[in-house]
Amino acid sequence: MKPLLASLPLALLPAFANAEVPRVVTDIPAVQSLVAQVMEGVGAPEVLLEQGANAHNYQLRPSQARALQEADLVVWIGPEMTPWLGRAIEGVSRGGALSLLDAPGTHLQAFGAGAHDHDDHTEETHDDHDHEAEAKADMHDDHDHSGTDPHVWLDPVNAQSWLGLIAQELSARDPANAAQYATNAEAAAARIAALDTRIAAELAPIARRPFVVFHDAYGYFTAHYGLTQAGTVALGDAAAPGAEHLSELRADLQAGGVVCAFPEAQHDPKQVRQLVEGTGVKLGGALDPSGSSLPYGPALYEGLMQGLADTLTACLAD
Repeated sequence: MKPLLASLPLALLPAFANAEVPRVVTDIPAVQSLVAQVMEGVGAPEVLLEQGANAHNYQLRPSQARALQEADLVVWIGPEMTPWLGRAIEGVSRGGALSLLDAPGTHLQAFGAGAHDHDDHTEETHDDHDHEAEAKADMHDDHDHSGTDPHVWLDPVNAQSWLGLIAQELSARDPANAAQYATNAEAAAARIAALDTRIAAELAPIARRPFVVFHDAYGYFTAHYGLTQAGTVALGDAAAPGAEHLSELRADLQAGGVVCAFPEAQHDPKQVRQLVEGTGVKLGGALDPSGSSLPYGPALYEGLMQGLADTLTACLAD
């Protein structure tokens, strides 16, 4: 490679340098959006989850397996979120992988965890992460909703902390663009901080209004913003809700107190619609925790978080 570089005309060197930008593959659109913000002006990461697909259950296409094989870096949540990718990485990926669920400083919580003081986020250490991660071993591929909740990107403090880690991983593979990655990460963190402030102000008036969601994917979001999630239709990501659970949930809705129930993108809203019929509980718009129904790219993360806030507010504020 060095003799080839030496023999190239100087006019061709910038094009050659651009060809050496790391090839980055991501799992879900929310992660791709964060990586794309760090890589803006340098390159564009790929995303495996296709538009409208379910993040928990997905089948890689042969071309995607080849992309993994050629990747210099895979950035993903971890096998607890996308077990299909965990198996693929073991089989084909030649580059390194950054698991955001295991990243130092990532705030973790168990499924069903309540709201807590998020001022403590910046003071968490990797030791805290290690203690929380002990529960993660209990999680299974069928997402039975025990152990650690892997929907960690829905806490904006996590998203901000990952930007610097992503910049470091890219800089190690592409030192020539290290300054650009660092600048981009800092700018993206500032944008997410401003987004967080706007969403907190929007959601504050509805914080105590109980609601039901399709499945337990929103714990980080509800805990961070102090919202009142009263239940879920599905108990797991892969299993259909049982008749006994649906009967108990409908009885709770009929008893009063719950304001809205929200279906979810990538799932038939019919079940939620039937559940609330005749109960007085309003049917809200569909929530999209992974962002796979949104236009992919750097702006997706902000659109995802703002979309959740706007959809909740539209139903709960009335």
